[in-house]
Parts: sequence; structure tokens; C-alpha cells
Amino acid sequence: MSSRGAARPNGQSQANKICQFKLVLLGESAVGKSSLVLRFVKGQFHEYQESTIGAAFLTQSVCLDDTTVKFEIWDTAGQERYHSLAPMYYRGAQAAIVVYDITNQETFARAKTWVKELQRQASPSIVIALAGNKADLASKRMVEYEEAQAYADDNSLLFMETSAKTAMNVNDLFLAIGE
Repeated sequence: MSSRGAARPNGQSQANKICQFKLVLLGESAVGKSSLVLRFVKGQFHEYQESTIGAAFLTQSVCLDDTTVKFEIWDTAGQERYHSLAPMYYRGAQAAIVVYDITNQETFARAKTWVKELQRQASPSIVIALAGNKADLASKRMVEYEEAQAYADDNSLLFMETSAKTAMNVNDLFLAIGE
């Protein structure tokens, strides 16, 4: 018996679509890439997160309207010595989150370099989001929200300030990418 179109035991039809997306996180070391992923996937935050070696792979599914979006998340290492591996991870990616630390101007400058690299070398249809992380440390802010928003607007990027620690805008960021 074919199960195509048949109702599932819980009464839902199988009409909802499943979309799989490869998503890569890029940015300097210690900006909070792994913390953002851990918060999104497991709802957890660790004050002291070990540095990622190479890259870590996690998945998370979210429902948007009648579509299940499955994110295949590649969390890349931020240390310079791993930079040459990055193209291997963003090749074929449908989305990228470039993360910087709002308390560190240098990480914002580096984020701009990542955006340029993605615009040059990644898929032309890639969705790029810019995430100003560590918004819970606003009193130590070195990158103004307006400056980052203007840069994002000029480069057609999604932009949000996030805090992996407090969970501020973390799910919203991934959902906005999924949309």
C-alpha cells in the first residue's frame, strides 16, 4: 500500500515540505559562533566554551508555516590557522552567518572581510546574515548598532544583534534565515 498522501497517525497530512539547508558560521575566534549554535540547537550556554578545532557539525529543524526547515550547521573555527579550510565549509552553503563581537571593533572589520569573501566566492544566491553577538555586554560596546545596520543595508545582509548568553534574538536569527 502506498503511503503517499496518506494521513499520519497524528492526523497531519504529509503535505508539508521539508527543506534542507547548509548553513555555515564564520567569524573571528571567541566571537561566540559555537555559543550561538549551542543556544539554537540545544538551548544551552556555557560560560567557557572550548575553541572549535576545524569545524563542528550540528543539525536543527524548525517549522515555518507548512515547511520544515532542516539546518545542517557548520560551525567553523575562528583561528587564523584554520582560515584556509573555510571555503570547504561554505562551498554549497545556502546560508552563512558572519559573527562579530560588539565589544571588539577588530572582529567587525574581520566580519566585513568574511562578507567580501562570501560575496566573491560562495554561491551567488547565498543568504548572508551579520550577527553582532554579546549584546548582553552593551556597556562595553565598541561597534555601534547603527554602523553595523548601515553596513548590512549597503551589502543586502540580514542583521541582528544577538546574545548567546541571554538567548536574545538567537532563534529569531535562524528563523529569519529560514524564511
